[in-house]
Amino acid sequence: MHRILCLFLFTSLLFSCSEISQTQNPSPANVWADSVYQSLTPAQRVAQLFVLRLSEKKGDSIIFHTEEVKRFIQQYNIGAVCLFQGGPEQQASLINEFQAMAKTPILFCIDAETGVGMRMPDSIMKFPDQLTLGAIDDTSLIYKIGNAIGAQCKRMGIQVNYAPVVDINNNPANPVINVRSFGEDKKKVALYGVYMMKGMQDEGILACAKHFPGHGDVSVDSHKDLPVIEKSMAQLDSLELYPFKEMIKAGVGSVMVAHLSIPAIDTTTHLPTSLSFNNVTDLLRHQLGFKGITFTDALDMQGVAKYFPGAEGAVKSILAGNDMLCLPQDVPESIDGILAAMKKGQIDEKDLASRVKKVLAAKYQLGLASWQPVPLHNLSIDLNKNVAELRKAAAEKSLTVLRWENRKIFPLNHSLKIAYIALGDSVENTLGHLLKDSLHARTFYFNYTKDSIQALKLIQTIKGNYDLVIMGFHGYAKYPANNFGISKPALMIAKALQEQVSIPSLTMFFGNPYAISQLCQAKNLVACYEDDALFQSAAYSWLTGKFMATGKLPVTVCPEFHFGFGL
Repeated sequence: MHRILCLFLFTSLLFSCSEISQTQNPSPANVWADSVYQSLTPAQRVAQLFVLRLSEKKGDSIIFHTEEVKRFIQQYNIGAVCLFQGGPEQQASLINEFQAMAKTPILFCIDAETGVGMRMPDSIMKFPDQLTLGAIDDTSLIYKIGNAIGAQCKRMGIQVNYAPVVDINNNPANPVINVRSFGEDKKKVALYGVYMMKGMQDEGILACAKHFPGHGDVSVDSHKDLPVIEKSMAQLDSLELYPFKEMIKAGVGSVMVAHLSIPAIDTTTHLPTSLSFNNVTDLLRHQLGFKGITFTDALDMQGVAKYFPGAEGAVKSILAGNDMLCLPQDVPESIDGILAAMKKGQIDEKDLASRVKKVLAAKYQLGLASWQPVPLHNLSIDLNKNVAELRKAAAEKSLTVLRWENRKIFPLNHSLKIAYIALGDSVENTLGHLLKDSLHARTFYFNYTKDSIQALKLIQTIKGNYDLVIMGFHGYAKYPANNFGISKPALMIAKALQEQVSIPSLTMFFGNPYAISQLCQAKNLVACYEDDALFQSAAYSWLTGKFMATGKLPVTVCPEFHFGFGL
């Protein structure tokens, strides 16, 4: 623990001192930054503040913008690239190619709070969602996961991870944050955010607290429009801003600014917080004392692009006080717009120079001045290392028992005649296989496309014929739209079998715990949070007495099952 503390203090200093004047204490980072700055043209200096998208998903296809990125590296010496879809070997090869052709090393970023597997799921296992981690009472595991994510980024040649999310998810209908948050409690969100950040920054990866000043209490997706938060400054200060204050005090290296309309901060019509001087400079910089790097959220999202497209959004981002502009709509137009604003005196040249040098100094601190190519041999093996072990630990430590009226039948044994119904699955899953193989359970699979007639038939087959009925909700959506995708016939089965007086039933939810609100009256009820072989295996281990459940709800799902509840 002493070593961790020392490393944390070192990285806190490393990432929080990049705003020191170039004339004060000319450190190696500042000397290098100044030298590189002098070698760049005005357009190239502006381009150091841009983060370009490498790929995107359109329908079922992944579109790579490789040639466009190469063109902008050659033309503008672009500052940063953000990775999204694609395989690890493919992306690492492109990182090597881009870095080799760049005059100034490129900052590579990824938006991956659950590790690189979040963006490369075909070959890399992801870490659990932050909401799952919010059910765990173990800060050391949060640190280990953050540290492992940092190690993944380093192995890939990535320097910045846009994580952790420190939004407080106090709106169950939130369409964009939800499972990406640690939960609804500001202290737990802040604490776990700090531990995840420590883990990443101790690996030399720049962490990023997002989405400032707090994206948790919205019902509109900022990818599609501009959400409005009608709260007073006192309310924001007591809740939404709390985790960001704690992250800043703990030494987080960067902050991502959200596209939100918050009249208490800025009354300008349709002006997102990402483009607001009041928010970025007055609140974040001056009032909260943040000295690290600020990233805008993606400027191609409709929360900003709908009202301030192209160069207009880029210029306003700079005027607001941001350091780096993520995914600008039109790179040449945006660079020309910023240069024109400088010529008119709207943007101060010295102020912009200080931001460019701050970004360059961060590149030096992140090791880019002595960049080495990413080794491709065993890359996927290295990226998957330790993920399964940590995911298994999270699956067991998050499992939350909410109601347990029939304790005498647990742990399960061979003397019981057990029926297992996998609601949402069509074929045998891990839990069904384990129950059938070891306890000779009869298994049934009822997906969400089946109708009420088929549901009634299954109810009649089950009723009165078993000592215990276990129902697992599987394969439902992470977000609340359309009842998480859970069908009415599936709910009908669960409700009908729960009402049996003589036969105990157990209902388990393998996914977003907010979905439990539909069945809060279940006699025996368990939140399992995620739906894969490891989480289903953990559920089986609990059912058979291999460990005691210690998880606590990270959010309130109904009045009797509030935040922090867990038997």
